[in-house]
Amino acid sequence: MDEIARQAVARAIMTMRDNLGERLTIDDLARAAMFSKFHFTRVFLRVTGLSPGRFLSALRLAEAKRLLATTGTSVADISHQVGYNSVGTFSARFSGSVGHSPRGYRQLRGRQPEIPARDGGPASGGTVRGHLWHPPAVQTGPVFVGLFAAKIAEGAPAAYTILMGAGQYTLTDVPVGSWYVIAHAYGSCPQDEVGPRPMTGLSGPVTVHRDVAASLVDVRLRPRHGFDPPVLLALPDLRHAPARRAVAV
Repeated sequence: MDEIARQAVARAIMTMRDNLGERLTIDDLARAAMFSKFHFTRVFLRVTGLSPGRFLSALRLAEAKRLLATTGTSVADISHQVGYNSVGTFSARFSGSVGHSPRGYRQLRGRQPEIPARDGGPASGGTVRGHLWHPPAVQTGPVFVGLFAAKIAEGAPAAYTILMGAGQYTLTDVPVGSWYVIAHAYGSCPQDEVGPRPMTGLSGPVTVHRDVAASLVDVRLRPRHGFDPPVLLALPDLRHAPARRAVAV
């Protein structure tokens, strides 16, 4: 990846993080990146996998998750702090992305016992399977592996499983469509003194057709970095989650 592009996108993301409650336009972000508006949008998509607008929305909802789980600030005040003028709009977008209403998420204190079911999508009878890898020096706990329509863990997955570390995964009864395989976990090295670090992996898209038996997609975990969009779907606490079989939702 071109270092100039990375630096430009990093400046734009920093501007987003510093101004979550403000009205930011593509022109504002392009100026922060020091690119033309049209070139900036293409570069941002290439570096992060999302459009600038969608990445900004994800940062806002991620900050709302943090505030709901760690503070007593009212839902209305949080919605304004993260850039929403309408509490109703904020609540609807939060619920669709996270899987719970803001108040419901607060009651859970950010800890998800079950991942919500996904609505719609004809089952294909197809399967997505592959191998989940992690760097040799890294030890991981449970790993979430799910199928999503975009390069972000947002909304209910088409299918998912939670594995006890690296190895084979299998997702069955996957709906017809084009999906990204996204993995999340916490990993640590023997010499690491700061505790488990969040890790992620992404592969795809994989297109699932009706009457096609299986698609093979390997996924490699790596440490998360600043260009990764936040995880919006409320997940179980992967530092303590038990292993479970694959679930189509």
